[in-house]
Amino acid sequence: MKKFILLSLLITGFAFASNVQAQDYKSAIGLRLGYPLSLTYKTFLTEKSALDLYVGYRGYANVYSYITVGGFYEIHNDINGVDGLKWFYGFGASVLFLNYNNAYSGWIDLPGKFGVGLSGIIGLDYAFADAPIELSLDFAPTIRIGGWDSGFYPWGALSARYILKR
Repeated sequence: MKKFILLSLLITGFAFASNVQAQDYKSAIGLRLGYPLSLTYKTFLTEKSALDLYVGYRGYANVYSYITVGGFYEIHNDINGVDGLKWFYGFGASVLFLNYNNAYSGWIDLPGKFGVGLSGIIGLDYAFADAPIELSLDFAPTIRIGGWDSGFYPWGALSARYILKR
């Protein structure tokens, strides 16, 4: 985990050290540093619409672990005065697959091993012109249904991606 944090900080530092002029991109892959920690792939379908797909993992001390698979459909809009900086909004869905240690099932109410999530999303997106790095910051309020954690969650994340295609 320490190596992962160090790598994330180095990528972010490199991105900020490069020229602040930005440009658009077509697709990028990287990490979504949120809840859960995820691998993310973003691709633009049109000039303004993008699909952001992710696979995330979370675990806790041999008690439980889960994998979340999901995606967002996003509409991107330019912010006047800053080339390449965009704001976006959209919606998404996810599925959760839970695995837990049966020794703990007596004191934890675990109604199921499958859940779904419905999300909204709003955020900022920036691609650096002189480095193949894209950063985004988002707020993604989510309603989870099923599994062990049904309820409302005000999640968000910082994503750092490597640009595959401009």
